[in-house]
Parts: sequence; C-alpha cells; structure tokens
Amino acid sequence: MSTENESQEAKKPLTLNRPKKLELKKTVETGQVRQSFSHGRTKTVQVEVKRKRTYRPGDGGGMTAVAEEAQAPEEAETLQQLPQQRVVPPALRNLRPEEREARMRALEHAKEETARREVEDAERRKREAAEAEGRRLEAEDRARREADEAVRRQAEGLPEETAEEARAAEAAIAAAKEAEAAAPEPAPMPTPKEVERITRPTPKAREVEDEGPRGALKKKTALKAPPPTRTKNEPKRRQGKLTITQALDDEGNEDRIRSLAAVRRQREREKQRAREQLQSGQKIVREVTIPEAITVQELANRMAERGGEVVKTLMKMGVMATITQSIDADTAELVVGEFGHRSKRVSAQDVEIGLRGTDDDGALLQPRAPVVTVMGHVDHGKTSLLDAMRKTDVAAHEAGGITQHIGAYQIVVPSGDKITFLDTPGHAAFSEMRSRGANVTDIVILVVAANDGIMAQTVEAISHAKAAGVPIIVAINKMDVPGADPRKVKTALLQHELVPEDMGGDVICVEVSAKTREGLDNLIDVLLLQAELLELKANPDRNAEGTVVEAKLEQGRGAVATVLIQRGTLKVGDIFVAGAESGRVRALLNDRGERVDSAGPSVPVEVIGLSGTPEAGDDLVVVDDEARAREIADFRADRKKSATMATQGRGTLEQMLSAIREGAARTMPLVVKADVHGSLEAILGALDKMATDEVRPEILHSAVGGINESDVTLARASGAMILAFNVRANAQARDLAKRDSVDIRYYSIIYELIDEMRKALGGLLAPEQREVFLGYAEIREVFNITKVGKVAGCMITEGVVKRGAKVRLLRDDVVIHAGTLKTLKRFKDEVREVQQGYECGMAFEHYEDIAVGDRIECYEVEEVARTL
Repeated sequence: MSTENESQEAKKPLTLNRPKKLELKKTVETGQVRQSFSHGRTKTVQVEVKRKRTYRPGDGGGMTAVAEEAQAPEEAETLQQLPQQRVVPPALRNLRPEEREARMRALEHAKEETARREVEDAERRKREAAEAEGRRLEAEDRARREADEAVRRQAEGLPEETAEEARAAEAAIAAAKEAEAAAPEPAPMPTPKEVERITRPTPKAREVEDEGPRGALKKKTALKAPPPTRTKNEPKRRQGKLTITQALDDEGNEDRIRSLAAVRRQREREKQRAREQLQSGQKIVREVTIPEAITVQELANRMAERGGEVVKTLMKMGVMATITQSIDADTAELVVGEFGHRSKRVSAQDVEIGLRGTDDDGALLQPRAPVVTVMGHVDHGKTSLLDAMRKTDVAAHEAGGITQHIGAYQIVVPSGDKITFLDTPGHAAFSEMRSRGANVTDIVILVVAANDGIMAQTVEAISHAKAAGVPIIVAINKMDVPGADPRKVKTALLQHELVPEDMGGDVICVEVSAKTREGLDNLIDVLLLQAELLELKANPDRNAEGTVVEAKLEQGRGAVATVLIQRGTLKVGDIFVAGAESGRVRALLNDRGERVDSAGPSVPVEVIGLSGTPEAGDDLVVVDDEARAREIADFRADRKKSATMATQGRGTLEQMLSAIREGAARTMPLVVKADVHGSLEAILGALDKMATDEVRPEILHSAVGGINESDVTLARASGAMILAFNVRANAQARDLAKRDSVDIRYYSIIYELIDEMRKALGGLLAPEQREVFLGYAEIREVFNITKVGKVAGCMITEGVVKRGAKVRLLRDDVVIHAGTLKTLKRFKDEVREVQQGYECGMAFEHYEDIAVGDRIECYEVEEVARTL
C-alpha cells in the first residue's frame, strides 16, 4: 500500500504552488557605499557581495549544501586567521609548496637582518657623536682655562706665556675645531614624498591584496610630516650658547645673521627711548642741513617743529615771513640755533668742488708751444702780419678789412717748433675780446704802424698786457710805407713805461713789414727765445682744461666753440662743461678745418657737440660722467639767470615816478642777433655805453645765430627793431616781418652799426640808407675763365637781379662777402636784369671765393628821411 502511494506521488505532475513563488535563493547581495574625497567631493558606489555556495559529501555519497548558520563560524574563524596569513608574491605562486616555503623563509630572514643592521648603525652613530661632543667640550674647557690663566697673569704682572705654551693653546683650539668639523651630522628625516613612496604599495602588492580571501580588511597608515630641514648652503642662525671656539672662529661668524626678533627688539628700544625723552621733556637735538635758500615750511620739517612756532620765532627776530616764503641761510641758521638744534651749512657751489683737479707733479710736465696774442690798433696790420707768417689770406675775407673775431691758429716754423697765435680785433668795441686774449696768452705782440705811431687801442692793449703780467714784444709794422719812423714809435713807448732794448730797457722791438715779409724771421726767433726763457710746460696725460676763445651757431653743425687747450688732452668722446653748457665731443677740427682725434696743450681746436652756445672766455673742463656735467651746467645757468634778473630790475617806485615826471623814460627796444658771441658781446657793450639820462637802448633779447620767427614775434609785440650783424633771417621770419612791418637792420661792419645807433638815439637822423630787397640767386655751377676769373652760373630763385646792384654772398645763412656785381650775363650778352626762373652768369668785384650751393642776395640801397 505504501509502495503504491509512493509511486503515485512520484507520478504527480510538477505544478506551481499558488501561495508560493518559484525562485532561486539569492547568492548576491547588493548595496551602496558613499566615498569621500578631498575638497568636499563625495561619490556613491554600488557594491555587490557574492556569496559562495559550499557543499559537502552527504551520507548517501551525494553533495549536500551547507547551511549559512553552519558556515558563519567557519567564516569568522577564517577572518581571524587572515591577518596571520603571509602574503605570497605573485612570482612565487607557481612554485611547489616546499620551494615556495623555503624562499619565503629566506626573504623573511633578509628583512630581519636589514632591520638589525639599521639599528646597529644608528647606535654606532649616536656613540660616535657623543664621543666627538665630549672631545669638543674638553677642548673648549681647556681653552677657557688657558684664557683665564693668561688674563690672571696679565692682571698680576707675571711674565707672559712662553712660545711652547702659546703653541699648545693654539693646538688645543685647532683640535676643538677639527673635532667639531668631524662630528657626523644627524641623519636627515625623510621628506613627505619619501614617506609616501615607501608606504605606497606596488601594483603587484595591490594585486595580492585584491586576490586575498573574502572579508580581508585593508588598513592605511598615516605618517606625520617631518619639520623642514636646512639646506646645505643656508647660513646657520645662532644655536645655544656662544662658545669660545665659536667666538674665535672668524669664518663661522661671517655666516651668522641677525634674527628678525633682534631687529624688532632694537627698533622697539629706540621707540621707547624717544617716548621717554618726550615724556621727560628732554629735547631731541637734530642736525639740520641748511642750503643757501630754504622755505619756512621745509625748515620746520627738518627741525621736526611746528611751522607756526618757526613763524613766531622769525617775527621775534624782526623777519615777517609766511610759511611758504623763502629765507636766506644766515636767518635759517639763527632760527635753528633758537630751537637748540645743530646747523650744517651747504652751498650750491659745492658741485664745483674738485672740478679742476689737483696741480700736476713737476715730473709729469712736458714742454708746450707758446701762445702768442697779436694786439694793436685797428688797421695797423695785425691780421696781415699773421697772414704773412701763416702764408694765408684771412684779412681779405673780413668785412671792411677789419678783424671782428678772435682767430686762433698754429704754425710750424722751419726749426720744427710750433707757435700758437691769437688774433684779436683792434676796434674799440672789442675791448672785452682783447682782454680775454691777454688772459690766456704767454706772450703779447704789440703791433704798431710805423707811420701812425701809438693810438687809442694801442694804449688799451698795453694796459691789458700789463694786467695779465705777460711779456710784450713790439712789432713795428709797415716799414715799407713812405714816412715810416720807427724811432718815433720807440720814443712814444716810453710814455707808457715800455723801454726798448736799444734805449736800455727790456722790451724787444722788431721792425717788420707784412707786405714785403721783411723781418719776419727775426720776429719768430725772438718769440722762440722768449718762450724758452719762460720754460712753458704742461701735463698732457690728464683730463683736458681750456678756455673758450670764440663761440658761434652754425647751420648743420649746431653750437661750435673755438677752444684753446691749456693742459691735458681733449679727445673725441670726452664729456665736458663749458660755462653754463655741457656736451660730448663729437668732432674736433684744427685751424685749417681738418678733423683730428685729439688736441694737446696750446692747440686751438673747434669743438662740435655742445648743448648750447657758451660765452667767450668760459672755461672748458672735462668731467667723468654726463650727470655731473649736467649738474654743474644747470647750477651755472641758474646763477647766470639770477644775476641777469638782479641787474634788470625795475627799480623803486620813486625812481619810476621821477622818470615819468621828467619825461625821461624813453627807451629804444632792440633785438640783437650776431654770428659769434664775441661780436654780440661787443655790440651790447657799445650800446650800453650810449645810454644817457634822456634815452637809452633796451635790449629785449640777444643771441647768436640767424633770425627766426620767435625773434620777429618778440619785436612785433614790443615795437622793437632787430639788429642783425652778419646773420640773415630765414624765409618764414622774413615773410612774417614783412607782413607785420617789423624793421630788420642788417650790418656787416660794427662801427657802422654803432654810428647809426648813436644817431638814432641822439636824434641826429641823417637820411637813412635803407636796403630794398631785390632777389635771391643760387649758384649751380662755377666756371673758371681765363683773364676773367671765376664766374658763377646761377638760377634766380626769387625776385629779380639787377646789374650794378649790391650783393651779399651767403653760405649757410652767414654773410661771407659783401660787394657789387662786376658782370651780369645771359648766354653771352650783358643784360640789365634777370627775372625769377631764368639762368644767368655773375661775377663779383675783387672776390672769387665762390662755391656751388652758395646763395647770392641782391639788394639796392635807397635813402629815406627819418624822424625820431
């Protein structure tokens, strides 16, 4: 029965039980884990835990699944055993168990041996460091005892230690230093990167951990970062107490630096000391620097006093000044004394201290050429005499046949010696130029015409030569002229305390003739003899120093100065100061217009490279750098400006009222332009002498160079007349003057300018000779025709040119010749005039120094009645 029931149950079909579900038991459990990262970032990760089905053999020989409850104790036991399991490297997993176990034991033994050696090395290093420290302390103690013993001996007056004892002390100190140097440095702590590299597992180790049994725990180790270590070359700060060895070791002290805390403590002590002085009422005494002029506010700031207190002190002293006004240095010094401070006077002139350097050593001096100045009355033949010695023709180029510039030349005599000549003007207006020539000279040649004798400018030249204290040689010129009487000249010299040699004196008189060259050799021999007696020497191996003989402004070259070097050597590229101007030498030209690289003592040169036109007579000194040159030049310019403003003051109100009441305040405003500074100085001096109580010239502006638009604008605004001496106005200034009816007067001879100004000021106005401009012509070609001379092929660029009209030859807007036309031709025919745009040929009367590019100005002179 039972068998049937069992067979029936076995034959029942497989059906789904309604209340239950047909499903497999889950072997995988899922969940979520939130991971945290740096900077507040998080991430949610899906985690699956896979359960392993475990089977074991059943009673009937089949496999039976183990229940989870029974499996739990085994898993707990396995988890407890996991930390004790050894991690097998991947490279050993394929070996047999016996061989893998042997190799694992060998690895563990090697690790233990390495750890043991590291411990032994650390103990050995500690032991050696302790021994070295002991030796160093012993040496220091011995050195301290010996130093105390030496002090005791010195205090008690005992004899000093012997040489052996000193050597022993030195050996002890040296041993201490060696012990300190031999002390091993402690092992440096590992850096954070090294710690991270050591503790970071390798990829293989991570694989081993990942392949470990289920439920293995992974632990992370966090190490604290070590403190920063000192680099090898970083200086040590003071550590511990200062020992005797460290104090005696100079090399070690060089590396020590002050700590920031020490600096703060020092500053705090200074502030505390200042506060205590203020609280106790003790005044802080300061050193106050006082310049030549200082404002009241600046003086109060330098004394650290209130500005109101300084003003009160000035009022007590009788000085009424506001806080912004300036006071002089003497008053400021008294104020500083009143407040109890110390004053220190400084001057703006201190910038010139040491400018000229020291005097030269006698062993460095070398012979130099004599500087000879030719002086005398106008038209006595000074330039002609110099031309005869130089074998040149300068006198023919001078307007009116008189010299109006200082010319500097150097000649080489047949014996090979050199002589430097300065040719000064003889006209009365050039007194200042003659005095400058006498101040820089070694010998003066006084030229006296044998037919005229002693004249006014001859007497003045004698006075300049005597004031300079230089020897005088009298050259009696024009011996070829009928009526020449040298005896008369020598007798006249006695009136001025000049006794000739043939009359028992010491003044050498030489009879010469510039025209026939008679007596020139004798004159040169006398000059060389006099120079030999003077023993003229200078040091060429130093910074150059010289004197500006003449200065002018040239188109294309700028400011040009003729300089006579007195000592040193001036070279191209030198930085210099000349009066109120500074600059760098761009080029040097000798008296023949040739470029040179340097100029030694007694050599005259033209210097190009100035920032402006200096005054004739200024000193030229070479300095080290441009900053010092500009500083000195600015100081001199300010001083010159202050002096000019002081001399051109308006005067007191009473003087102005009296002048207006008497009707005497009549002036003639003038703008003066000249070609060189010497001529400008002479013109201004002559105009100043013309001033009277009733009328006087008023110089609004004076400068060197051509007339420009600003000059015309100034003259128009002031109703002034422009006086142009050997210069011309440019096209823009000429058009502006014509439009505004500004009167421009052109002159080439100084006494003509002086005479006309005297007539204008004195009311003696004869019919005025006024120029009427006709036109300009440009020289395109120069032809040399036999029996005729040089003929200029010209193009009329402006206006018209008439035959018989007066002409001026312009080169770089500077007049180099004034005369009349000798001929005016078109093709081969003489014509009366040539209009603009046509070509023509021109030739001048008694003048042939023409060149391509020169301009010819044609004008007529007409007489016009003038009224004051």
